[in-house]
Amino acid sequence: MIDRDLPVTEDELHAYADGELPDDRRSAVEAWLAAHPDDMARIGAWRAQADAIHNRFGVVAREPVPARFDLDRLAHSTWPWKSIAAAAVIAFLLGGSLGWLGHDLIGNNVEAERGPFQTFTAEAVDAYNLYVVEVRHPVEVPAADADHLVQWLSKRVGYPLRAPDLEKLGLKLVGGRLLPGPTGPAAFFMYEAPSGERYTIYCARSNAPDTALRYNDIGKATAVYWANNEVAYVVSGKGDRSRLSDVAVAAYEQIDRARAPSKDGGG
Repeated sequence: MIDRDLPVTEDELHAYADGELPDDRRSAVEAWLAAHPDDMARIGAWRAQADAIHNRFGVVAREPVPARFDLDRLAHSTWPWKSIAAAAVIAFLLGGSLGWLGHDLIGNNVEAERGPFQTFTAEAVDAYNLYVVEVRHPVEVPAADADHLVQWLSKRVGYPLRAPDLEKLGLKLVGGRLLPGPTGPAAFFMYEAPSGERYTIYCARSNAPDTALRYNDIGKATAVYWANNEVAYVVSGKGDRSRLSDVAVAAYEQIDRARAPSKDGGG
């Protein structure tokens, strides 16, 4: 009998991401992931990485091996070194391809993933880096006019938005602004702690598929991305990954609860 209370291992997380986890451990792993958003974000990153590799190199992997690299033929040659040389060439080519793939696709987690995730996250982090250092004008509309801010941004984005209450995490709403996004207007909310640390929530309409929380490390900033019901969100910040995850999960839970079917933002 399998002990369902056994700690979840790294190998089990990889097996779950690959769809190879035994059925008798699936519920235990899923319960673990529900309570550990960092691990859920890692699984999302692994799956995105696998998809990116498959999309780029899947066709090449199915091509026949060129005759000059046919190891069976070379192995029966009177020159054993040819077999060794052929194997070395193939290893070199594969190693070079995978090395360049790592450079091209997999820089910090899935930073270089091609598609809506990368584009949207990069836009959000750029906005964070631009405005988080502002002292006098970090936002267009201050938190004192939060109701107007949310209604205005909802109308411009075309979706009912919400500025999550993050005061339990020591973060107060500074305000927000309207920004150009990858596919149209984007809403931008800024939060600040007594220590001066700032976090931002960037959101806009998107045709990206729904996805769970995905962690991304881009330069001096880190971000957590998710998409739901044709809207994508990015929570950006600096420093401790656990702290960013707490902020992202709190925002995600409030936004998910408040999600409404109406597409009219009002205001």
